[in-house]
Amino acid sequence: MRLVLFLTALMLALVLGVAASQTPSPRGTNTPVTAFSAARAMVDVREIARYPHPVGSADHDRVRDYLTRRMAALGLNPGLQAVTLSPEALTRLARWGQTSASLSGTNIVGVLPGTDPALPAVLLMAHYDTVADSPGAADDSTGIAATLEAVRAIEARGPVRRSLVLLFTDAEELNLDGARAFFSEHPLRDRIGAVVNLEARGGGGRAMMFETGPGNADTIALFTRAMARADGGSTSTSLAVFVYERMPNGTDFTIARQRGLAGVNLAFIGRPDQYHAPAATPDALDQGSVQHIGSQALEATDAFLRAPTAPRAGESRVYADILGRIFLSHRPATGWTLLAAALALTAFAFWGARHATRLPIADVGRGLLSGLWMLSAGLVTMQAVRLLAGPLAARAETAETYYGLLRRLPWIEGGAALTALALALVLMAGREAVGRGVLVGTVLVACVVATLLGGIDPLVLVATAIATGLGLWSQAAPRSTWGGWLGLIALIILLGTAVQAIAPEAAFLMVWTGLLAASAAALSALIGARLQSLASLVPAAVATVLGGAWLVTLSHPVFLGIGMDLPGVLILMAVLILMLARPLAPPALSRHLAGACAACLILACGVSLAARSAEPMTPAAVDVG
Repeated sequence: MRLVLFLTALMLALVLGVAASQTPSPRGTNTPVTAFSAARAMVDVREIARYPHPVGSADHDRVRDYLTRRMAALGLNPGLQAVTLSPEALTRLARWGQTSASLSGTNIVGVLPGTDPALPAVLLMAHYDTVADSPGAADDSTGIAATLEAVRAIEARGPVRRSLVLLFTDAEELNLDGARAFFSEHPLRDRIGAVVNLEARGGGGRAMMFETGPGNADTIALFTRAMARADGGSTSTSLAVFVYERMPNGTDFTIARQRGLAGVNLAFIGRPDQYHAPAATPDALDQGSVQHIGSQALEATDAFLRAPTAPRAGESRVYADILGRIFLSHRPATGWTLLAAALALTAFAFWGARHATRLPIADVGRGLLSGLWMLSAGLVTMQAVRLLAGPLAARAETAETYYGLLRRLPWIEGGAALTALALALVLMAGREAVGRGVLVGTVLVACVVATLLGGIDPLVLVATAIATGLGLWSQAAPRSTWGGWLGLIALIILLGTAVQAIAPEAAFLMVWTGLLAASAAALSALIGARLQSLASLVPAAVATVLGGAWLVTLSHPVFLGIGMDLPGVLILMAVLILMLARPLAPPALSRHLAGACAACLILACGVSLAARSAEPMTPAAVDVG
């Protein structure tokens, strides 16, 4: 019974999560004129992305002239703005074979007047230049085509209150020079009240809203309401915004954000092998991604244009989409209330379990330590498996190394997922079933491999010390289902409390899942605290399906964003899912689970190593941008 419930809950979570992670079907040319159509946008993509068109090339001039005509056809009265290239941009052009110091860029700017021109305008923005050897069907021909189709649909919907400025920046791939020129020199720069920017790092996948302006509460409220009308909903979390703001990456939106402007930055990052690659052709592009990013851009821009007031900087919001369809949102301080509720529910579940099974509090502590072991052992093991596929991106010495790692990213993700599964199986089987010596030896070998391949990493060394100590200590493993379950919940509440104190925008991942698991535990204690009946396990099964599906939808985009250098992010996701499913684990299959753990880890190493031959790195005269 328990095994069937366990497998069914995990399978449903996986199926639901994968289904929610798909792009919407692209709409055809017969789509109503007020809606976004990927088929209509693809006409522009195919024309723009016929060939690479970096600054200074003949095809760059061809694309500029084409876009000027397209803007004029939409009645936007386009104008050109000269862009002086920075020394950094000229250096990069020289690497691409463009040696003329007199080269310059050209922004294309058009305006759709609103009924009240005195109101702050909305800027819809994408860049039209590419790197030297990529036609750039996704980066950023999709963004250009999507903005043109969005403007056409907005015009079809009728007059808007605010003016819409359509900006096609140049030299984004060089040093964001086009955006710098617009926001420092163009006469319209001081009229902008909100910005919608479109980007891409790859050739498919769901489009994410991953960056906002400062103090985003107003922006998020407006954006999340608008996304109810977008095809496929939206994928966005305050965690993504928090992480991206602290990364060295930049897009044209970076310049707008530095000026304190509100707005949203949209991009898709699936099919990473197409990023800045010759393979980034219109035929290879995922048209579902075009539909998704374009529909979101249309609805977000339309909402900003018709809003009574422009978004203002204030408090940042804690929020996340649920399976891409609805958003949950609250003030940062509310996280403390949710943590208190989770703690109270956990205490109630412990009281019920202790009353029914004489559960000692020490066993909950052992369960907490088992979760800490999984996190620390997972960080070390996953780092070693990751490095089998090649160096970290931060240590990439050439552009081709970086792009090669992007092509290997699906293999890297597969190796990381299998490693996380192996560690989860160890915890469900019980470490004694595998053998403490085997586990400690595995962690130590992983530490050596990670150090040899990636250099000395203090985090890996600390995690190794923790995992080794807990692995050798016989009292660091729970002896009951309740101890293992409540211990994991307590660990996540503790971690959530620490993150809530430091970065509340990122804490929801642990706060919400901890509250969900605590609620399931409290219900199980009420229904049948001995956890022997089917009814007493149903709360955990339901929590596993719903919470697990949500975590699946988060895991893939998070790994695409930061997993190349921080693969350990998946071990946290695995611990969260295990926290929900822990009481469903069948104890009678410990030996079988232990064998499956070894098989998963061996396969993880094989998958990671296979990336080297499946996606070899060859010399290429391009630069990371």
